[in-house]
Amino acid sequence: MSTPAIVCSGLSFDWPDGTPVLRDLDVAFGPGRTGLVGANGSGKSTLLRLLAGRLVPTRGTVGTTGDVALLPQDVALDPERSVAELLGIAEQRAALCAVEAGDASAVAAVGDGWDVEERTVAELTRLGLPADLDRPVGALSGGEAVLTALAGLLVRRPAIALLDEPTNNLDRRARALLHAAVTTWPGVLLVVSHDRELLELVDGIAELRDGAVRHFGGPFSQYEARIAAEQDTARRLVRVAEAGVRRERRQLVEARVALDRRVRYANTDHANKRRPKVIMNARRREAQVSAGKHRILHEVRVGAAHRELRDAEAAVRDDDRIRVDLPGTAVPAGRTVLEVDGHVVRGPERIGVLGANGSGKTTLLRRLAPAVPHAHLPQRLDVLDDDAPVLDNVRAAAPALTPQRVRAGLARFRVHEVDRPAGTLSGGERFRVVLARLLLADPPPQLVVLDEPTNNLDFDSGDRLAEALAAFRGALVVASHDLPFLRRIGCTRWWSVDGGLHEVPEPGPG
Repeated sequence: MSTPAIVCSGLSFDWPDGTPVLRDLDVAFGPGRTGLVGANGSGKSTLLRLLAGRLVPTRGTVGTTGDVALLPQDVALDPERSVAELLGIAEQRAALCAVEAGDASAVAAVGDGWDVEERTVAELTRLGLPADLDRPVGALSGGEAVLTALAGLLVRRPAIALLDEPTNNLDRRARALLHAAVTTWPGVLLVVSHDRELLELVDGIAELRDGAVRHFGGPFSQYEARIAAEQDTARRLVRVAEAGVRRERRQLVEARVALDRRVRYANTDHANKRRPKVIMNARRREAQVSAGKHRILHEVRVGAAHRELRDAEAAVRDDDRIRVDLPGTAVPAGRTVLEVDGHVVRGPERIGVLGANGSGKTTLLRRLAPAVPHAHLPQRLDVLDDDAPVLDNVRAAAPALTPQRVRAGLARFRVHEVDRPAGTLSGGERFRVVLARLLLADPPPQLVVLDEPTNNLDFDSGDRLAEALAAFRGALVVASHDLPFLRRIGCTRWWSVDGGLHEVPEPGPG
């Protein structure tokens, strides 16, 4: 067994309002590449932030064998930061400037980063990114921001790298660059992702479920096969246990009938005085005691059968799923719902917006946002007030709805802790709140505009969203690098923003 690079003992974390996220977690991660998977809200992002020291455990300890760097999933949420800050080299740059100005005390802060600017510019250029280190993050596309943060890790080469949903917003070229970085990473790599293609590149899968981590060897496809086989076995054991409960119940009923008959015979003998009184009393007592013992025995067996059934059912995964109920909008086929740059959207059309990172997809959708103020799902998910509770954020888009109706609507999206500040949400939780805010808006929209809607979603939630969008009877304009998703929701028209907005044929497989 190799020495673990990360060890957590009794790790617990609660949000300031007392909401628990992790409880007494014991887990270790060894060298190599590990994919960390689990449902949205299970605590994956919180665990990474604890490992990176960005959060302080409520209880327990975190131990690591070297320096740790985190690529968070919300890299684009602070648009005022500079690219240098996103890269993680701002302090070293400042120290270099101080040294150049004659401040010898800043030498220690430079460390081994005397050429950090040159190495960083070279890495950005290699990745096809702008090399302006003072540029604000808000000037980058979502994909460019993720790739820039990755460049920072490639320059720094920490002993332990933590990647949280690193393929969010990335086009095919950028994903290929990320995949190459993952497969050649020399240190410890822990990746949180719902991207099957990326998870095929790891050495093992760690599943965070019900507050515990379970390790599986091999890539994601082997993990899926193992879980599927286990679930087939679990469902078979449930059927066996259900049959056992029925059998024990039937035998209990049969035993009661037989024992009641014996007691009646003994009582009849006693009443008719067929034998000496002492013998009849003894036989009646014997029949009553025997009946009681047999009844208890069969009831114990029924109880044991029920326990076996509960244990078997507990092994069957029946996860809480989001229920995406889109508004009951019906838009006539000939009605114009949108006009932009000479292009018209009519009726319940579905349009997929294509383009490389930085080509202008998000810019286009932002231009459409004023026409659909509460029906725009932005890529950065920055429409929430992070200091306000979830409930207040959603009610802002539907002031006519009562708090009870908003709570019920949020529950359909697996959002139950509605008094939490929005700033404490994970990426997947934040997405569900923004989506609920969009779909609970009053009045319901005729057009919904979505920018990379599958970011941060677990596998099941992505499936539910695709099914709901496919059934929506209004119009959709959706920007995504996920071509299978765009096809699943019924896109029949395609716009490209490369070199200006224009209509293009359906793209090939991707």
